[in-house]
Amino acid sequence: MNGLLSFQDRASNPTVRVPICLCLDVSGSMGRIIAGETRSTGRTTVVDGKTWNIVEGGISAIQAMIDGVQLFYDNLLEDTVTRYSAEVCIVTFGGNKPEIIMDFDSLDKQEAHREKISSLEADGETPMGEAVNMALDCLERAKQYYKDNGIDYFQPWLVLMTDGEPNGSSSELDRAISRTNELANNKKLTIFPIGIGDEADMKCLARISPKRPPLRLKNMNFKGLFEWLSKSVEKTSQSMPGSKVKLDVDAVRGWAEL
Repeated sequence: MNGLLSFQDRASNPTVRVPICLCLDVSGSMGRIIAGETRSTGRTTVVDGKTWNIVEGGISAIQAMIDGVQLFYDNLLEDTVTRYSAEVCIVTFGGNKPEIIMDFDSLDKQEAHREKISSLEADGETPMGEAVNMALDCLERAKQYYKDNGIDYFQPWLVLMTDGEPNGSSSELDRAISRTNELANNKKLTIFPIGIGDEADMKCLARISPKRPPLRLKNMNFKGLFEWLSKSVEKTSQSMPGSKVKLDVDAVRGWAEL
């Protein structure tokens, strides 16, 4: 793999950037099994106010999401343009607070830290408002870096994925909704709101995304979602800044309920 950018400052890369923040739900309910053979342990646990049976084996929702994110990185790195134009940040929300797993940097530099993605575990509550605000702060810092270094960039992307409803601070959620609405309505942010499973709060996702309605993941097809997302980044990176890029709506049918 080409490690050229590992030895250069990001500012020396002349490629127009596509900043993408993945804001991912890693709350306890994401530990549920969605595929594969399982064996009951006879034990239960309470997560997000619901009782779940504890089983062994199978593939969990969070593992399927992790595999999708790793595929997303692999696809971006394979393309000669997107490997230098795409810059990804990952914010997770579970436990009691959100966390920055990957901050914005070149994809090549992030290669050494991708084990952080694989080590994600499902736990705790769903502080979505706090996470969205953290994600927006990360995007603002990235934009300021581009401006300070004379780097052109495309409209930032926020990919928000959740399988439940927010149960963090209501004031933080209100602030997040206000910020995303202002940015999206002023064409300063593109939001991709994705609901995972039947319990996802689609109404809340719709409030966060005023321009693009939320989509529900079909058949837990994380692979299809992240393949579509990487191709969309590739298509955007090969266009002219300021031009309107038409994403492949037909391909969305493969992973989303329409």
